[in-house]
Amino acid sequence: MKSFTHKIMFCALLLCAACLGVCAQEKPLTPEEQEAKTFEAIQKETDRLASLLNLEDWQIFYVDSTLTHNVFAMQKELKDLGDSKFSNSSIYYDVQDKWAQATYDSYQRFLNEAQWAKYLKNGAAREQKSRERRREKNAGK
Repeated sequence: MKSFTHKIMFCALLLCAACLGVCAQEKPLTPEEQEAKTFEAIQKETDRLASLLNLEDWQIFYVDSTLTHNVFAMQKELKDLGDSKFSNSSIYYDVQDKWAQATYDSYQRFLNEAQWAKYLKNGAAREQKSRERRREKNAGK
């Protein structure tokens, strides 16, 4: 349960990092500061997974590379949507789900069976089911 909470907090942190420059009432973060906060969140998640799953050095590299690529790509896509003035929140969730699925698929390629089972047990399976339910719900509309 603690791991699931960490994942929720990580996702919330990423969303806050993406929106912080827009939503801050005080001095907005510079792009460099926002990027530094994002890298810090990625590093914390990489460290958490390395510890939780007992990852090898090469696996830590893949986790870090996957997160770095996917988080920044998601932020760019969300920023583009925001700049386009999209107001339908389901589009934003679709983008987040798309990149969460890409991360999930990437991890599945390089984690061994025991690590993958532990990863799924610590909340990834629930998140995957939630994404599938949202996808089915949106397909039904």
